[in-house]
Amino acid sequence: MALYRDEGVVLRTAKLGEADRIITLFTRAHGKVRAVAKGVRRTKSRFGGRLEPFMRVDVLIAEGRSLDVISQAETIAAYASSISTDYDAYMAAGIMAETVDKLLGAEHEPAVDQYRLLIGALHALARQAHPARSIGDSYVLRALALAGWTPRLDSCVVCGERESLTYLSIPAGGVMCAADRTPEARGLNEGERLQLRALLTGDWAALGERPPDSRVTRLVGDWAEYYLERPLRSMRL
Repeated sequence: MALYRDEGVVLRTAKLGEADRIITLFTRAHGKVRAVAKGVRRTKSRFGGRLEPFMRVDVLIAEGRSLDVISQAETIAAYASSISTDYDAYMAAGIMAETVDKLLGAEHEPAVDQYRLLIGALHALARQAHPARSIGDSYVLRALALAGWTPRLDSCVVCGERESLTYLSIPAGGVMCAADRTPEARGLNEGERLQLRALLTGDWAALGERPPDSRVTRLVGDWAEYYLERPLRSMRL
């Protein structure tokens, strides 16, 4: 079997048989990869805890007919050890992993910019650089923007007006003025609009030390679910 080496982040795992697991990795050069880690659930597994969600690892993988097989795994960054001890960080990391898993439809298709964004967000979570919900919400908006779904937040999507932007239409792709609002548009105050813009641009100074308003987080989740065309179960929790 052909071998390839790459680095990646463990997104999720699933049991297989009595001792194995299927590991879903987001790798730098090969995109999303699903591979079997044989014997990983045994006490004396050679992989130890290196193939748990949110771990960044260097892996040697053998190509298989249906699923690849992980031959070696070495830790690059143990984000999981810090994230798993903080409930808010763990929830945010779960949302991020589910988002990128659903964004990456096909396997073995590189998405280097998405990979860098995920690494940066996990690193920020692990060192508690900002409130966990701020990091998670910002990641979701920025990951969707990289995929081509950037919300327009500085001018009306209908007329281009830059004042009195008091509505947000997710199907239309951004904010609206009162004169051009459509029936499905939701009311949006100036503080909420500025929070969404700061999350989208990663403006941590504007966001401050408090997490976004709960309504802003709901809007981020609704934006993601609309354009992914699938629910984000982690965010609904």
